[in-house]
Amino acid sequence: MAAALPGPAWPQPPVPWGEFGPPLLGRETPKLHPDPQELAAARAALGGRDPQELLRQDEEGDTLLHVLCAGGLWALARAAAEALRDLGGLEVREHQGKTPLLVAAAAAAPEIVRDLLVLGANPDAADHGGRTALHLAASYGHPEILQAVMSSGVPVNVEARNFEGQQIWEGARVGGHSPEGGSARGSPTPQDRFRCVELLLQMGADSSSQDTKSSLTALHLAVRGGNLALAHLLLRQPGMAPRLVNMKAHGNTPLHMAAALPGTPSQEPLVRLLLAWGADPSARNLEHDLPQSLLPPGPPGDQVRPPGHPHTQHHPQHPNLPADE
Repeated sequence: MAAALPGPAWPQPPVPWGEFGPPLLGRETPKLHPDPQELAAARAALGGRDPQELLRQDEEGDTLLHVLCAGGLWALARAAAEALRDLGGLEVREHQGKTPLLVAAAAAAPEIVRDLLVLGANPDAADHGGRTALHLAASYGHPEILQAVMSSGVPVNVEARNFEGQQIWEGARVGGHSPEGGSARGSPTPQDRFRCVELLLQMGADSSSQDTKSSLTALHLAVRGGNLALAHLLLRQPGMAPRLVNMKAHGNTPLHMAAALPGTPSQEPLVRLLLAWGADPSARNLEHDLPQSLLPPGPPGDQVRPPGHPHTQHHPQHPNLPADE
């Protein structure tokens, strides 16, 4: 029996870095301090206020700090956070369970996120849906928020799950829905999501961990979304491909998912990529289906059957995948 192909031997088509940008290296981190004059004026404006006034919540549970975080008002938010950090004001929750840190993360305010973490905000605080700042950053496609968390130096749980068992990898689902409430910057771009995954990997997130309910890994999510560049990035992580490429989510390997894509342009290169990294074409899902059984009939399916792949036997219609018994 021939050995599985080693992975990088994938001559065509090239990874579309032009679509998602080059690998993330040395991107600019958030500035450390607001304008000194603005900060001094903000401290003076808030310095004479009664602390209880600063802690007062409106009908939606927002304090002044929540409002400043939502508006991205850096100097005022820093001054308010300094005044409230010893009064428990950094952990006050509004009506959706968001602390000021979570509001700042959803509002794409990286400098405020970093300040709040440095001042002692709980980095793993979760809203009523169990979403942490990392969940919000990945789901909204805010790589600058993840970078702010990294630059703060505060340890954070990159394996946190929301109350539906979904990991931070949910941000890998290109085309997926953003959390309820929306983002201050609108819909995330594929490039934003790709940057988020790069940063999560740098932060030590385990790409082989699975969602509690769906059992999906980051690779399953990438393949299901037809995201070729993201699948390539995940498989190239040192030592990950042998463990990741044949993991099953409710019986389906990533190869099953790629074969089942509805004739999208990324289907053929995704199948070739997975086979090149050692995907097992003889694996069966819970319905006892081989990946070949999920391929579209005729010429579209024939295009994703690369010649000479190991662990196969000849079949007149599907020459490079095992015959369905």
